[in-house]
Parts: sequence; structure tokens; C-alpha cells
Amino acid sequence: MALLRGMWGSLRALGRSGAEMCAGCGINLRSPLSLVCISKSFSSNIGNYPKKPMSSYLRFSTEQLPRFKAQYPDIRLIDLVRKIAAVWRDLPEQEKEVYETDFKAEWEKYKEAVTRFKAQLSPSQLKLLEKDLKQKRMKRKAILRKKELTVLGKPKRPRSAYNIYVAESFPESKEKTVQAKMKSINQTWKNMSDEEKESYFQLAKDDKIRYNNEIKSWEDQMAEVGRSDLIRQSVKRTGNNTEN
Repeated sequence: MALLRGMWGSLRALGRSGAEMCAGCGINLRSPLSLVCISKSFSSNIGNYPKKPMSSYLRFSTEQLPRFKAQYPDIRLIDLVRKIAAVWRDLPEQEKEVYETDFKAEWEKYKEAVTRFKAQLSPSQLKLLEKDLKQKRMKRKAILRKKELTVLGKPKRPRSAYNIYVAESFPESKEKTVQAKMKSINQTWKNMSDEEKESYFQLAKDDKIRYNNEIKSWEDQMAEVGRSDLIRQSVKRTGNNTEN
């Protein structure tokens, strides 16, 4: 903090205030390290960046899902996905081509829209845009993947002995704050003997067996519906070695 205050003071002494540092818009910089400012108008324009069109299969799935839900109201989503995937696999190439043609047309429109959007930006804004888009893609991908795995019913990872103990002890703790509860629980766990911890280690072993059985069954289902991308890499390598 002392270093940052010193840098900011040096800039002010030179007559270069935060507002002066951004000659383009005059917005105060957040810190002396923020030598590039993103104007509010530019930030809002990022929200107008063209959206990618849906793939041919995703477009087909989106159209079919309401019909399958109505036809099978009590079936799990993973089973609906399996049924839709089977229909897509058996769909005649001529009918698939309709979806592929629509996708290609939308993709061309998307590329043109991106070109027009980028043409409005300066080189520095383009760099900021690419950085912002990369961060948004990574964040969005992580969120969507997590939601997708939840919807597809991916088994929860096994809990450690400590995590099982925390889940059991937290509601019973008399401390008032979460931080105080965790501190107390952690200290109690450290002071417990191996014999006292043994039951929790056994529960953790049982939970790991549960997870291994459930994840194997789940990954078999994912392979059936053509989602091998969701299967663990170690399992893929083991399967390839087995085949060879």
C-alpha cells in the first residue's frame, strides 16, 4: 500500500491526476497502475457483441425437447437427452442438412456482425475487447459446464473424513459466526485421536466406493448419448489401452 500511495503521490506531483491520465474520456483512474481506462460507453458496448448461433444438433435438440417433455413428463432429463440423441443419429442426412444449412447461414451473419462491431473500435479497444471476451468465455464456460453436469445428474464427488465431520458438527456448534464455528470445529478435529476419527475415515471410504460406482454408471450413460467429452481423461486412456 505504501508503494501505491507513493506512486500516486508522484503522479500528482507531476501534475498528472487520474483524470488527466485518461485523455480520451477524463474518467478518474482507479489506481496509478490503471494506466488504461475503460469508458462506460465502451463497457456497455461489449454487451452488444454478437452472439454465436446454435449448432445444427443444438438447434434440433432445442426444438425437440418441449415435444419430448410433453410426451414423457415423468422421465429424467438425461433419458430425454438420450432419446433426442438417438433420433438425431437416425435422422436422414437430407433432414440433417436442413439444420446444417441454417447453421452455416447464421454463422456467416455472425462473422459479418463481428467484423462490423470490431470496425468501430480502436486498436487499444480491440485488445481490451479480446481480453474481456476471453475472460467472459472462460467464466461462462465454467458456469454452463457446472449447470450442465448438474442437469445431467453427475454424481457428487466423495467427501473426505474431515468434510463429513464438518457437515455433522456445524449445525451443533454453539458459536455465533461461521468463521468462529469453523475455527472451533477445525481445532476440535485436530485434537481428536485416530480412534475418534476412525469412524469418519470409514464413512469417507464408503462414500468413495459410492462415487466410483455412480460415476462409472454415469459415464457409461454419457458414452451412450455421444457425450464422451464428459468422461474423465484417465478413463478414456484406460479404455484405449484396453482395446489395444
